[in-house]
Amino acid sequence: MKVIVEADGGSRGNPGPAGYGSVVFTADRGAVLAESKQAIGRATNNVAEYRGLIAGLEEAAKLGATDVDVQMDSKLVVEQMSGRWKVKHPDLAVLHQQATALSTQFGHINYAWIPRAKNSHADRLANEAMDAAAEIETPTEAPSDVATASSPAGWIGARGAPTRFLLLRHGQTELSTQRRYSGRGNPALTEVGCRQADAAAQYLASRGNIAAAISSPLQRAYDTAARAAKALGLDVTVDDDLIETDFGSWEGLTFGEAAERDPELHRLWLRNTSVTPPEGESFDRVADRVQRVRARIITEYGGETVLVVSHVTPIKTLLQIALDAGPGILYRLHLDLASLSIAEFYPDGAASVRLVNQTAYLD
Repeated sequence: MKVIVEADGGSRGNPGPAGYGSVVFTADRGAVLAESKQAIGRATNNVAEYRGLIAGLEEAAKLGATDVDVQMDSKLVVEQMSGRWKVKHPDLAVLHQQATALSTQFGHINYAWIPRAKNSHADRLANEAMDAAAEIETPTEAPSDVATASSPAGWIGARGAPTRFLLLRHGQTELSTQRRYSGRGNPALTEVGCRQADAAAQYLASRGNIAAAISSPLQRAYDTAARAAKALGLDVTVDDDLIETDFGSWEGLTFGEAAERDPELHRLWLRNTSVTPPEGESFDRVADRVQRVRARIITEYGGETVLVVSHVTPIKTLLQIALDAGPGILYRLHLDLASLSIAEFYPDGAASVRLVNQTAYLD
């Protein structure tokens, strides 16, 4: 069955009270098969437009459509879904992945831009949803799915249940005791590192309510994750995108040794995230893969709490994304071995950081 999906979304303030609308027509536009609209709290125009697309694709899938013609007045969404434009914003990357996954259910799908005047049905639904979002922006009593002002999300107006990332750095290794660059090398945990991992595991087990344990493939992270997973009654899932930065020729060197070996390059690397160590990987490249794994986790474990065991750079990058901070934070944020940080990512694209570098359980 062939259908036409029209979708729209908007925000009054960008970000501000936001909502989306979608409508599914027969191929000849002779009849409306389904429509949907929803207020999504505080969000940007682009987030709302993606949410409208996702809702439209979900309705088309429910109808058993096999051939879908998507028409939207959002040039950004159409070009990104067609593969002609890159998805750079982390919040849109998550939604883009959700929409892409939905699109695989259809035998054929096409995306086309149309003027706003020709997208009037979806536009009307989106405006009705925005009206509703504006009404609940300042409710007399907070609904159950709205974070209250006592929580970080209350300050940003986030709605819905967040996906909570418990970000655990691995325990001590010989290279970390010597303060050497430790990227793709695979040193084991020391005895101290094992005790740190056990202490973190006991603490996490006392928290409970953790849906999954996901780890970098490197041994020091996997062994840390395995101890926690055992205490939680979980299996460890390995995700290669959580691996530490490839420091290339600086692997195993101290800060001073790397600076002496490549003085100008090392100086630039400490100031510019696009600079690559000799035969290594830039922090920008790390950010690309961290975005991928973040999107996968949110897609698979939306609204749940997930333990993510990794290394300094991937964890700092996830915190940077949640804070919507500039790259300079990577050079200023300190994370101890076996420390715990917590970031939350909301369905409407908002995010918050609840904890950074907790180590009290190691005492």
